[in-house]
Amino acid sequence: MRGWKQGLALLLTSAFTIGALAGCAGGTSGSESSANAPTPASGTKLKIEVFERGEAPAGITVTDNYWTRYAQKQFGDPNGIELSYVPVPRSEDVQKLNVMMASGEVPDIIFTYDENLVYKYAQQGGLHGLGQLLDEHGPNLKAYLGKDTLAYGTFDGKQYAIPAKRLNVGKYASFIRQDWLDELKLPMPQTTEEVYKTLKAFKEKKPGNSGDQVIPLGFSLTAASYEPIVWGMTDELNEEQRITLTHQLGSRDYPTLLPGHKEALRFMNKLYLEGLMSPDFALDKDKKKLNQDIQTGKVGMFGADGVEPLQNVYANLQANVPGAKLAALDPYTNNANKHHKPLYKPAGMYIIIPQASQHAAEAIKYLDWMSQKNVLFTMQNGEEGKHYRLDQGIPVRLDTEDAKRDMFNTGDMVIISNGLDLGDDEKNKVADLMGLPADYRELGKKAKEITMVDGIQPVRFDKPLDSQIQYGTMLQEKYDELIARSILAKKGEFDQVYDMLLSEMMKSGGDAILKERQERYKAMHP
Repeated sequence: MRGWKQGLALLLTSAFTIGALAGCAGGTSGSESSANAPTPASGTKLKIEVFERGEAPAGITVTDNYWTRYAQKQFGDPNGIELSYVPVPRSEDVQKLNVMMASGEVPDIIFTYDENLVYKYAQQGGLHGLGQLLDEHGPNLKAYLGKDTLAYGTFDGKQYAIPAKRLNVGKYASFIRQDWLDELKLPMPQTTEEVYKTLKAFKEKKPGNSGDQVIPLGFSLTAASYEPIVWGMTDELNEEQRITLTHQLGSRDYPTLLPGHKEALRFMNKLYLEGLMSPDFALDKDKKKLNQDIQTGKVGMFGADGVEPLQNVYANLQANVPGAKLAALDPYTNNANKHHKPLYKPAGMYIIIPQASQHAAEAIKYLDWMSQKNVLFTMQNGEEGKHYRLDQGIPVRLDTEDAKRDMFNTGDMVIISNGLDLGDDEKNKVADLMGLPADYRELGKKAKEITMVDGIQPVRFDKPLDSQIQYGTMLQEKYDELIARSILAKKGEFDQVYDMLLSEMMKSGGDAILKERQERYKAMHP
């Protein structure tokens, strides 16, 4: 199966190159001259990507809903532009973009979180240069994002992408059943070793009437489960290690070669062999089984994407298990008793305009319209009284059918901002918490604080690494394999399995990435 995937990837890459070059015939590929293209007459059809998550309420879709109609009425109609939204499955967005770019049948506005993918498209002449377009048609957009955010969309000295502003850079927190700790009279675990002791107690004493179904550590094959552990147990790093010994695959830095990474996986292998973690984690790649187990009261502790469990999972847990109580904690420690964890970069998704688009100016105008203060506020919060109420000047989402129906995908429509932005940092922090049920806000505040403790910023080079672009997709699959099979290794076979899989990963492109990173570091320190 893996060989078939690689063959398809090569086929798509070749097809894209041909399609991109064909689409560029008669023009300057990726150049700023695209800004001078004449604006199409009234009746232009502007196509915009939108994520399809399969969560639309009955009777509406991601392509026809409250906000698509709002954008058409407020932006499209006054400008003689018909807006058309193109659904892309969130779980397959990179594959889908590759197919669309290869075929030339691609929306005017597309986006991805994968920086290396953007650079690959730019290298192959598949993207409009956006510098002059922004100057001519994006004054509000430039003012909203600012130079620091826009810099993340610059490659080889040219603006090829418009990065969304990311409001929260914290990623992960962990949660534990406080009622189980209370029942067993256990302290809150503060270190990796204390985590192990706590999980052992959960398995042996089966608190909360969990019985033989108890899962001391809820775990899935997702970043929120393994990253708090593998990053949390990495040793103290110097600058050279941080720059040279990580891989950027997709939208994340992976600590593959960092000191402590192997021991973190050895620790997880130990938990698995002793029955202290979810037994079928390797089959759970979307957290559905993990969330189900948490909500039914089986799980004692788990890692999470910030406050995500406080939105629905916790309420369902308390409905199913009266007296259940969660607490936030930051338990994984390294050799210096630090709690390392990765942070997001201050830029979110990369918004790009394919060279095949004939409507680049209209695309920038659409994003510029969205970045106006009143439009941004409305699209993120809705109508007062219908979708939100004001509490101390902060919009709070109403628990009404109108709000549930109309606001289900507002985050995916407002693509210039990753997170609610009220124009003030303190208001944003308060608003984030007020979006949670009132009883969970203090817990949410604690979890958000944890996401920032001993945070490690992702490494960014002025020019993405060619080796990461070439090998990134394959290595991302191999890293997941390294995680899963190392944890599942039989007793006494961990070192053999880990070393074999790491060696395969390095031979499959990891060595090339390491060499290029070392060369970049030397160039930075002549």
